[in-house]
Amino acid sequence: MARLAAFDMDGTLLMPDHQLGTTTIRALHALAERGVILAFATGRHWQEMQPLIAGLQLSAYLISGNGTRVHDQQGNLLAGTDLSPEVAEQVIHTRWDTTASLHVFNDDGWLTQDDVPEVLHAHQMSGFRYQLTDLKRLPAHQVTKICFIADHEELCQLQGQLRDALGDRAHFCFSARHCLEVMPVGCNKGSALAALTASLDLSLAECMAFGDAMNDREMLESVGRGFIMGNAMSQLKALLPHLPVIGHCETQGVSHYLNHWLTNPNLAYSPEY
Repeated sequence: MARLAAFDMDGTLLMPDHQLGTTTIRALHALAERGVILAFATGRHWQEMQPLIAGLQLSAYLISGNGTRVHDQQGNLLAGTDLSPEVAEQVIHTRWDTTASLHVFNDDGWLTQDDVPEVLHAHQMSGFRYQLTDLKRLPAHQVTKICFIADHEELCQLQGQLRDALGDRAHFCFSARHCLEVMPVGCNKGSALAALTASLDLSLAECMAFGDAMNDREMLESVGRGFIMGNAMSQLKALLPHLPVIGHCETQGVSHYLNHWLTNPNLAYSPEY
């Protein structure tokens, strides 16, 4: 019996229009009523997520910023990790050979000097948006993560530049095909979930988790039951071929699995895409 369930948001719980379906919301409430602890594990900012969780009238832990922040069910900060100031300054001040837009996150919010209104579509449910600012004037010691947004092929080339420049001083991950993140070393959803479960006197073997992108890899491979979305990045499916693939986020695939599990926890599940 799983005692905690961790959920990625974009591409997992959220449908392609970045909305939560009513079937998903009902399934989450049913899971909580069964006594399973809920945790949302997302790349989104905690300022965006906490009002959303409150609006759902759910009691849940929050892993945000891909593991850079962990909050309890009352919204209190449990753990936080930032990029080293040297790495943050180098990434922000280097002229990279790319047309990708640069986005910086800290506890004040989402900061960029590139006005790219099309990226706000993913945040229409919450209204969360970036603040236009001169990034080179930001204090480097207050940066949690840095994100580049562009086409996937261009980001793959940029990732090579970043690896050459930063080496093992940062962790790189794709939170979506068009989104490459520069993270603190050792910081990811998996490590954050491990710290959270330890504080709750739970083992990772007692957890289930759902995700669709490379930033979910460590979380999915560390829990007792990891599930990959049908719409997941092909790289994730290739790296974790032993994990079951469930339905598509467009059809609220997580809710269908949860409803099956709540009724038949020991029966194999065959998704309908």
